[in-house]
Amino acid sequence: MESFLLSFIPLFVAIDVLGVLPLFVGLVESIDEKRRRVIIIEATLAAFMISLLFLVAGKLIFSFLGITESDFRVGGGIILLVLSIKDLLFTKEGSRSPGTSIGVVPIGIPLIMGPAALTTVIILVDSYGYLWTIISLVANMLIVFVVFMQSRLIHKAMGQAGSKAVGKVASLLLAGIAVMMIRSGIAAMMKNF
Repeated sequence: MESFLLSFIPLFVAIDVLGVLPLFVGLVESIDEKRRRVIIIEATLAAFMISLLFLVAGKLIFSFLGITESDFRVGGGIILLVLSIKDLLFTKEGSRSPGTSIGVVPIGIPLIMGPAALTTVIILVDSYGYLWTIISLVANMLIVFVVFMQSRLIHKAMGQAGSKAVGKVASLLLAGIAVMMIRSGIAAMMKNF
């Protein structure tokens, strides 16, 4: 049980499902309930599959490509920044329609399973082994799934105007998170020089 908690808690913090929830609500606010469920399933499965890939081959992939954690943070931050700017500057109709899949990118990756969570997975395998890391990963993905499935209650409570406001604020927060990721990646690169 102790190994589970020690592997579960860092991953829970790295995924930060409660921090991602307002961003998720903002991204799916104009999408119908049936499509939203599909997006939640796509996002959770994409995040889980990518995390399993990193669990098994993360260090190998990084070393083969010559990528550091810092490089990964900067790249992920740039992607998030572009997505947030696009959402802030363009109307919902121009930037996203209910037919467009946002489940895999940006919700699954990098919002649910971003650089911090992927790096945490690699570290957890070294510290606690594959079994406890996989168990904690499955538990975290179930939490993400349940929280996102209940997000419609939040959406109804906020109403249409509130949802649009949250969507724009979420995009601003996403831009802030992106800049933080880029900054922390660059700061880590500078320490290595």
